[in-house]
Amino acid sequence: MLRTFRPPATLRAEDLDVARRLVASDPIANVFVGARMAAAGSYATQNIIAMTEGPTLRSMCWTSANVVPIGVHESELDGYAARLRRHRRRSSSVFGLAIQVLPLWERLEKHWGRPRSVRHAQPLMAATVDDLNDAVGADPRVRPAVLDELDLVVPAAAHMFTGEIGYPPYYGSDREYRRMVAALIRQGHTYVIVEGGRVIFKADIGSLAFGVAQIQGVWVEPALRGHGIAAPAMKAVAQQVLTDHAGTVSLYVNDFNTAAIRTYDRVGFKQYDTFATVIL
Repeated sequence: MLRTFRPPATLRAEDLDVARRLVASDPIANVFVGARMAAAGSYATQNIIAMTEGPTLRSMCWTSANVVPIGVHESELDGYAARLRRHRRRSSSVFGLAIQVLPLWERLEKHWGRPRSVRHAQPLMAATVDDLNDAVGADPRVRPAVLDELDLVVPAAAHMFTGEIGYPPYYGSDREYRRMVAALIRQGHTYVIVEGGRVIFKADIGSLAFGVAQIQGVWVEPALRGHGIAAPAMKAVAQQVLTDHAGTVSLYVNDFNTAAIRTYDRVGFKQYDTFATVIL
């Protein structure tokens, strides 16, 4: 049974199953946290602060490099904001469902300072096999990357990250970044089109949990954008992910990236909810 404590507080290891059930109650929205909790095992509680009411877990925030509120009600925002003030140095973003992230950020901004960017409305989209558009053909060139292609994938991944976030994924040595990219390749979670000794399309499974695979890092070589590559490539990624990894594939995208939204619409993704991201 969960403790009764003054909220919010860090969970104990024995509270972890209750936290998992809360996260799993919305697998599409919470797949990121679900995947991180699975990877962390019993240590996941070190990254969770939660509010309880007697034996009931009301809500929680994942608090590692990313702060992700889950099930946070308006009446709880001040409590979470007060506890989160100390996490500024370890956090690079606040993201999740916009209805929770934006009011939480309103309470944090005066303590954490001006962010690099606030993405107020990011359509959270999802698809199953039945949703995929038969009128869009899957590009047969799309396949999982292999580790021998790491030197080709790293520049494409870094270019995507810099364009999306606004700063490069590393300064100086790229050792840690290469290790992260290599880990995705080893898991079979990076999909590419390689032509002429270069990557011209890339997408990754960023999170996998609860039968949901969340796609991130979608990138087309800039010189080839607008040439009809994206939709067939994403159709192929979706098909392969749904066959090999999960029953639902999801992603979220900036509302101003109209070209990407049109691509995902064409493939068969449907809007499920709305995310927001504060980049610190």
